[in-house]
Order: sequence, then C-alpha cells, then structure tokens
Amino acid sequence: MSLSILILLPLITAIALLLCKGLKPVRLVALSGAVVQLIGVLILFFYYWQQRAAGNTDAMLFVEDHVWFAQLNIHYHIGVDGISIAMILLTAFVTVAGILVSWSMEKLNKEFFFLLVLLSLGAYGFFISLDLFTLFFFLEVAVIPKFLLIGIWGSGKKEYSAMKLALMLMGGSALVFVGLAGVYYNTQTVDGAHTFDLIQLAQLHIPEAVQKLFFPFAFIGFGIFTALFPFHTWVPDGHSSAPTAASMFLAGISMKLGGYGCLRVAQIMPDAAQYYSWIIILLATIAIIYGAFATMMQTDLKYINAYSSVSHCGFVLLGIGMLTKTAMMGAVMQMVSHGLMTALFFAAIGMLYNRTHTRQVAQLGGLLKVMPFITTVFVIAGLCSLGLPGLSGFAAEVTVLMGAWEKADAWYRLATILACASIVVTAVYILRAMGKVIMGPLQVEGGATITLTDADWNEKAAAAILIIGIVAIGMAPFWLTVLINH
Repeated sequence: MSLSILILLPLITAIALLLCKGLKPVRLVALSGAVVQLIGVLILFFYYWQQRAAGNTDAMLFVEDHVWFAQLNIHYHIGVDGISIAMILLTAFVTVAGILVSWSMEKLNKEFFFLLVLLSLGAYGFFISLDLFTLFFFLEVAVIPKFLLIGIWGSGKKEYSAMKLALMLMGGSALVFVGLAGVYYNTQTVDGAHTFDLIQLAQLHIPEAVQKLFFPFAFIGFGIFTALFPFHTWVPDGHSSAPTAASMFLAGISMKLGGYGCLRVAQIMPDAAQYYSWIIILLATIAIIYGAFATMMQTDLKYINAYSSVSHCGFVLLGIGMLTKTAMMGAVMQMVSHGLMTALFFAAIGMLYNRTHTRQVAQLGGLLKVMPFITTVFVIAGLCSLGLPGLSGFAAEVTVLMGAWEKADAWYRLATILACASIVVTAVYILRAMGKVIMGPLQVEGGATITLTDADWNEKAAAAILIIGIVAIGMAPFWLTVLINH
C-alpha cells in the first residue's frame, strides 16, 4: 500500500472544496473526503497488522524513498511503525468528528473546512515522514491553519490568542530546526554524507557532545507543541478562543505532533535523552501537578479542559523521560487517549455553548433534564479524563505510571507518586464541574430554557466515533499495546 495516498486524499479534498459553491456541497465534500481518509487509514491498519503477523520485523513498513533536494540529501522518505499507525488512526477519527461537529458552520464555510482538511494533511505527512526535513516541513503545514482558524472563526480575545499561539509555535519550530540542523551538520554516514534520515540517524552513534548540545533545542521545540512547562501558556488562550472543531484539532491532533516529535528525538539521541531525563521528568511532573491545580481554579468549561490538557500531556512527557519500554508505550497510549478524550470534551462543550450561549459553570445547571445525550457525552469525556477503569484514560495513565515505577531511583519514584496523586485532584475538578452543569434544578443564565434542544444527528455521529475509540482502548487495550510494541 502506498502511504502517499494519506497525503493525496486530503489534498484532493482541499482542492475540491475550493471549487465548491454553496454550503451543502462544501459540507458533503468535506465529510466525504474525511470518511474516505478514515477508510484508507483502517485499510492501512489492517495491512500493517497483516504484515507483522506474517513475520515482517522491519523497523518501518510501506517505505517509499524519493530524492527531493539532492544537494542537501533531502528525501521524500516515508514509512510507518506501530507508533505512526496509532497517531494516524487518531488523526482520522478526530478529522471526521471535527467536520461533523462543524456541520452548521456558515461563516466562510468553504475556507473553514479547507483549513481543517489542510491541518489533517500536515498531520498525516508529519506522522509518516522518515526524513527529518520532510517531517519539519509538514509540521509547519500543520501550524499555518491554526492561526487562521482562531483569528477568523474564534471568539473572545481571538486576535490575541491567535497571535500568541502563532508566535509560541513559531518559536518552537525555530528551536526544532536548530536542533535538527545541528544533528545534520555534525553527523555523517559511512560514505561521508550528511543526512536527515531518521533510520540512519538512529543507527549511527551520534557523538555524545553533539547529542547533549542539540537535544535540548529539538526536545524543547517539540515540547512547546505539547504544552511543556513553562511554555504551555498558549494552550489555555488558544483553546478558549478557538471554534469547537479547531479546539478538537488543536488538542486532539496538533499537541500530539509535539509528543511524537519528542519521542523520535529521544530515539535518535538516546545518550542525551538519558543525560537530560531528570530535567524532563521534573518539568513533566510540574506540568502534571500545576495543570491539575490550575484547572481547579477555572470557571470556564473550555479553560477547564485546556488546563487539564496541560496536566494530561505531562504524562506523555513523563513516560518519554522515564525511558523505560513500558513508560514510553504508555506515553504513546496517552497521546491517543488524550487526543480522543479531549476532542470529545471540546465537542460536548461546544454543543452546550451553542444552545446555552455560556461556558461559565456557575451559569449552568440541571441540563441532564433537557439535553440527555449531550450531557451523557460530557460525563463520558469527564470520566475518561479522571481515569475511570474501562475507558482509555485509565489504561494509558496506569501504563505510564507502571513504567515509571520500574525506575528504582528515589527521585523517579517521588515523581511517579506525585504524578499519581494528581489523579485525585483531577477527580475533584471533573466531578465538581459535572455536578454543577448537569445536576440540580434547570438553570441557564438569562432564562430561555424552553428552547434548549438535544444533539442533532451530526453531533451524535461525531460523539459516537470518538467514544468508540475511547471504549476500544479502555476495554481492550491489548490491540494498541501490541501495535506499539512492534
């Protein structure tokens, strides 16, 4: 199977959207393209599983390699392993759900759906790239739409939030480029050539001094994308001002680009990853605890989910920093779980806001009576966030903590205990928010409660797609662990 289809399908969909006229054709083209992408990803997943079952032990499968810029030895080199497949599945699910949630979008609808599809194209290209320059190129493709989605279709301080997000992520990109370029110019293959090739760099023993110098640039750069403390401040503002689908994409896909990049950087510079592991763990632990307590102080539902994302993404960095097989497997599981869960949470918050016109917890109450489906989705997302067994959040976070506990050093054990304790704080703010929003007498600021309606068909379909993924991981995580284990 050709992996290039993952780039061609969204590209064709994006071009078709620009040729459409009218809301109905735009919606149908966007949804059709996203569904075809999902089907293609599921076929890829099947073929990948088939290849592994047949005994194919290659590090990467379905590899394509074409010279892109010969002078600098830059290649269009693509391939996938189990980690890539997991991220691609996440992208496909969130893309379909995001388009369904945005079904009623009327303002510049063609441009809105075009940017969503362009964002998915960048994510697919990023996750399949085996050339670091190509990977960086697709990272930038995935950054551009975020600024426009927030700046044009956002709410509140949207211009400020869009600018802050763009500047922070551009700064992260600059650090990533310095790190990758430093590795490129300070390593050589057996024939004396410099290379951006991920496979070759992983097999070469990059000098330890080079690793220690350039690892912080690349890791911090990617870390900014995944809310590495103290560079997380773009997350709450970006999420709170973004339209619903953009929030789903930002938290569900874009923040995973950073986690995936951090993992690959640790693979090609393992000595530096070991050397700086205590710093990574320190920052991850601070993010987990700070994010949890900061969430308790929030009164806006979007800010609650945004700050909780800082805490949850801390588990990703904690798993990577521990450098044990189990912990790193848990980090990948947490990326997938958080992507599905937070996309579902933002979808539910968007549904509530569209009907009540408020996200303030104090102004809501008793909504279970009039919106049983939406509030049930809200509860499922919340329970997944607090780590209820049977849902993906539990399986992912437990795997990270088990892998972290394998490190016998007292500092690592302390970090693990503190991270585990944050789950109690998570339960407090999630249960409090759920209780105030859905329980008690019916209350919506400004009245007009008679007009409140439950979810439409497209919203139900979007929620169902994400819930299927959450339950599939929570009830039977073995398929994902086996996928990653290869």
